Amino acid sequence: MSNSPTTEVATAVDAATNPSADDVILECRNLSVSFEMDRGTSRVLHDVDIDIRRGEILGIVGESGSGKSMFASALLNAVVEPGRTDGTVTYHSPDDESVDVLELEKGPLRTLRWEEISMVFQGAMSSFNPTMDFREHFVETLEAHDYDVAAGLERAKELLADLYLDSDRVLDSYPHELSGGMKQRVLIALSLVLEPEVLVMDEPTAALDLLMQRSIISLLSELRDKYDLTMVFITHDLPLVTKLADRIGVLYAFEFAEVGDTTEMVRDPKHPYTRALLNATPNLDAPLSEMRPIAGAAPDPVAVPAGCPYHERCPMATPECEDVKPPMESVTKTHEVACHHWLDIDDEIPLSTGVER
Repeated sequence: MSNSPTTEVATAVDAATNPSADDVILECRNLSVSFEMDRGTSRVLHDVDIDIRRGEILGIVGESGSGKSMFASALLNAVVEPGRTDGTVTYHSPDDESVDVLELEKGPLRTLRWEEISMVFQGAMSSFNPTMDFREHFVETLEAHDYDVAAGLERAKELLADLYLDSDRVLDSYPHELSGGMKQRVLIALSLVLEPEVLVMDEPTAALDLLMQRSIISLLSELRDKYDLTMVFITHDLPLVTKLADRIGVLYAFEFAEVGDTTEMVRDPKHPYTRALLNATPNLDAPLSEMRPIAGAAPDPVAVPAGCPYHERCPMATPECEDVKPPMESVTKTHEVACHHWLDIDDEIPLSTGVER
């Protein structure tokens, strides 16, 4: 069988050394986000438990409306009112101090958001003040956190150079003078100028063309290695994130359906939804007739079905799935899935992506 792009990714991940499972930098327990609405409580993230390991790149994947952006915002306690965030997000700093991000007062929280955990939001253009050049953006950020401006600008120049940008030209430019891909790279540099430990990225490549997406993915991998970063990369694009992530978490209906090592998730996913995502992905090695769109629609956040939240769309659903919520079970030491029937999935939903297994 000829190798697909996804197979090449899996091989590359095989050769990588994954961060230690024991060294956790962010620990989420029962993390939930909800909004009160006239027609009821809108649950947009529900009882999420996950550990993010120091030095890893964790990819978070799911359809639009699955809870990805809410997960990103909850990590930084940045859910806007009237949203309510419950549970715990424990940050373990390099000096062995631990804090619950959700319990921080405004001052310490503001410091943590840039200096320890930084975020790249969707849409680079809307993140910049069009009346300020980029040098002013960097200076403003450095001054707001009482950083040495001269030293900070030198770091900014190094970061811009790492992202293959002409730092002098960029710093003297205004947002409208750069392309979308260049602005996205400047935004990444700005998010790293205060030397955070964790970088959270919410759909950072969504508005870019395919070549620029691949370029930024490659640059992010280099930045992780050079600056010992931990990254959380959020996207709807499963094939894209397999080129970057050490592990992948698949969100469905505001909670994790499957979490695992990228290689295992690509070669042998155990949740019907993950398989549906892969089988719906265009692939040169699979006949067009074998591609299968995902039937149905994601559940209403006000009326998530009982039992397994995927059962209304799942070809393997049984009465048990309708009534009993499946627990997260271990497939291997590095792979977990929430499905009653994962042991039967190879026979029931074969992969049609041409991925070597």
